Amino acid sequence: MIFKRVGEGRPYPEHGLSPRSWASVPPRQVRLDELVTTKGTLQLEALLDEDSTFYGDLFAHVVEWRGELYLEDGLHRALRAALQQRNVLHARVHPVAG
Repeated sequence: MIFKRVGEGRPYPEHGLSPRSWASVPPRQVRLDELVTTKGTLQLEALLDEDSTFYGDLFAHVVEWRGELYLEDGLHRALRAALQQRNVLHARVHPVAG
């Protein structure tokens, strides 16, 4: 199994971070098997596009809530890492109280 669980939607409360605010969160390594996805599907074009991170953040966005790590943005980065036989992903992790 690549991820801890495949979810659908965001079970955590709104965190209020804008894309610019995410940039202030320092990246760290996160194990893929500790992540719960918030999307059950992926557009294949996003996975195969070599420039998929050109206009976005280089790091995935993860929300830590109630002891779980939710992959909010960056599913294509996580799958690409798994396809390259890597078990960790560099991500910005934002804790949410609750």
